[in-house]
Amino acid sequence: MTTNAVTMEKLVALCKARGIIFPGSEIYGGMGNTWDYGPVGVEIKNNIKRAWWKRFVTESENSYGVDAAILMNSRVWEASGHTTSFSDPKMDCKSCKTRHRADNLIENFSKGTVDPDTMSNDEMEKYIEEHHVKCPVCGNFNWTNIRTFNLMFETSRGVTDESQNKIYLRPETAQGEFVNFLNVQRTTRAKVPFGIAQIGKAFRNEITPGNFIFRTIEFEQMEHQWFCKAGTDEDYYRQFKQKALTFLLDLGFKEEHLRFHDHEKLAHYAKEACDIQYLYPMGWQELNGIHNRTDYDLTRHQEYSGKTLTYVDPVNSERFIPYVIEYSIGADRLMLAVLSEAYEEEELEGGDVRNVMHFHPALAAYKAAVLPLQKNLAPHARELLAKLKKHFSVSYDEAGSIGKRYRRQDEIGTPFCVTVDFDTLENGTVTVRDRDTMSQIRLSENELIDFLREKCAF
Repeated sequence: MTTNAVTMEKLVALCKARGIIFPGSEIYGGMGNTWDYGPVGVEIKNNIKRAWWKRFVTESENSYGVDAAILMNSRVWEASGHTTSFSDPKMDCKSCKTRHRADNLIENFSKGTVDPDTMSNDEMEKYIEEHHVKCPVCGNFNWTNIRTFNLMFETSRGVTDESQNKIYLRPETAQGEFVNFLNVQRTTRAKVPFGIAQIGKAFRNEITPGNFIFRTIEFEQMEHQWFCKAGTDEDYYRQFKQKALTFLLDLGFKEEHLRFHDHEKLAHYAKEACDIQYLYPMGWQELNGIHNRTDYDLTRHQEYSGKTLTYVDPVNSERFIPYVIEYSIGADRLMLAVLSEAYEEEELEGGDVRNVMHFHPALAAYKAAVLPLQKNLAPHARELLAKLKKHFSVSYDEAGSIGKRYRRQDEIGTPFCVTVDFDTLENGTVTVRDRDTMSQIRLSENELIDFLREKCAF
């Protein structure tokens, strides 16, 4: 039985102890909102990205990948509107000098019953004043007015002061897909509708610290833009809502931990928009977004670049600028959701408690752990390890009792433990222990690769 629910404190402690995620620059006292993925964490995150890419690119009949540059011509961000409108509503507490997002203050105070996305800055200020919303740090009510704070990191390009030009670290990856629309279409001979996908780093100068890896200043996005003809956009929007949900369910998320949140207040470019929210340890929060962006993006880039981004239908020669259905999900937010969903403290017979991460086997850092029952069996165990490593990421552990080694693997979510014992030397069979049920079976060493391939597929 599960003894208690997951908390952020437990996740952070487990991640640090087991090499999943470490605080950024920790030996120097850290740096707010930055985290480093450890040996176990980087494998899990890479597996998350592989599963997403497989579902939305590899298995899609008409989707293609790109890896666009992080640094782009500054005109890109003028066309997208980021240089003028990409900002957060900030308020400073005059008493303790901390800075806060006004929308977060309202959402936390109202416990999610008020949606600040539907409110103007004046309306948010009025709400905070009327409800006497206090600073969550010092407890005082002593706010500045709301000020907008641009979220893009600025830098300069050039070898001398005179030649420097202002450029930006990209705050999103989507623009790299939009500016390459015709390049991808031309080189793949793709016909509308088709998709362009990308996984890459983005950067936002967030002031508010944000719940472990939920909100960070450097993060990784997985985005898919679906280019389609006007009139078909609403159908595709509904399809991607369902496809995004199905992906999460197939990863093992419980349906009651997910919900759609349709936007009432739409961005200037959007015709329809919704989030899929996940029940994180800190409550319901956005996990991914699906947006009907209309033809706004390609139209703007055509206007600012002076280059035509019109698609010509090869069948009837019709010319049009496609609409875009965007599906965007943060790899780090999905990582946090995967960790939260997998975590369990299970009470065993006799009162012992084991921590176990119930990852989908495809997401686990290691598909199996090879454990020699005794150290004198290590040579054969290492031979088996070498064979398995040609096909999977596999770990090895010979330190401590077999029970303690099982527990260590449970805590990092390894789905199977393969124990080499004295029977292995006699008949070539090994004991395979299942992480979730703790049941054991014996298999021939020759059957292991096919067994793991079947069990760990996505």
